Amino acid sequence: MRPTASGGRFARRRNSTQRSAGRRYAEYALTLAIFLALLVAVAKFDPAETVRPAGRAVVNDGDTITLGAERIRLRGIDAPEHGQVCSRGGAAYDCGREARRMLQSLVADKSVACEGWERDKYGRLLAVCSAGSVELNRALVEAGWAVAYGGYGDAEASARAGRKGLWAGDFDRPRDWRDSKGGLAETEHVETMFGWLSRSFGW
Repeated sequence: MRPTASGGRFARRRNSTQRSAGRRYAEYALTLAIFLALLVAVAKFDPAETVRPAGRAVVNDGDTITLGAERIRLRGIDAPEHGQVCSRGGAAYDCGREARRMLQSLVADKSVACEGWERDKYGRLLAVCSAGSVELNRALVEAGWAVAYGGYGDAEASARAGRKGLWAGDFDRPRDWRDSKGGLAETEHVETMFGWLSRSFGW
């Protein structure tokens, strides 16, 4: 039996649709491969170099430590400044001192390991640091003694809901307090593409 003209047209349309879908998938795959290759190229030619200092830490304030000759600012968080006054239960207290004490308790006598690839305007290494199995940056925000500053928004939300640390009373965000005292402006620590790639792929 000879195929009808309509049946032949249907078969041709089906074959054409299948070829079009195949071409689209191939184009998507090619685009993704080019994009990934560009990301790798950008990362490889980025002038930033990952620094990994480790050892016994000296706690300078609620978000700054020193490892050997390297002064390190904990990345993505902001703790109250030395002398910053907050209130809790109607009483004023030095929340900068409390934040420093919290960081000291987290560090204790443990060895601290950090990893960073950028520096702030003061030359400090912006880094994520851990004491043993505890990531200091996240732990400070979770405990309520630092606020999110380009990262750790989930940890801040949890601390605020639990009224932990600073959230148990009233306080100015450290950036606002610095501004009120005429301090120099400091931008939030937003992660760069190189940083994301370095953290994701272990470069």
